[in-house]
Amino acid sequence: MTATSPAPRRPDDRGRISIFLAVAMTGVLAIVGLSFDGAGQLRTLQRADNLAAEAARAGGQAIDRATAIEGGPKRIDQPQARVAVANYLAAAGTTGHTVSFPVVAGETLVRVRLTITYRRSMLGLFGFAGTVTVTGEATARAITTGP
Repeated sequence: MTATSPAPRRPDDRGRISIFLAVAMTGVLAIVGLSFDGAGQLRTLQRADNLAAEAARAGGQAIDRATAIEGGPKRIDQPQARVAVANYLAAAGTTGHTVSFPVVAGETLVRVRLTITYRRSMLGLFGFAGTVTVTGEATARAITTGP
């Protein structure tokens, strides 16, 4: 049996695979980062919309009881609605919100707009900002039942 020696390496081929692998892995990590942080940002946006909708619903339940009991129209009590929205969002662990009361077709609505900050996990490594702010908005109205 004769042992054969490996073919001699040419000096100009050394390290080419390593550089290609490093560049390819950077691209793969960037794609994974975009996917991971993109999905996280979408989840945060969905959460902001859901919280805004539930907070608006809570505000829409704050009606002027005295007028309603007397048989008058069911109107939203704006100070109580602001408190109900703030309490709901505080219990959910978020703060930055605004409450407005637009009038549409003679009916006062409750509109809640809130912002939530998402902290990026991976894209900060590639020069993107470490956080992004998303906004959720929802409107509710006092629903009346009966004749």
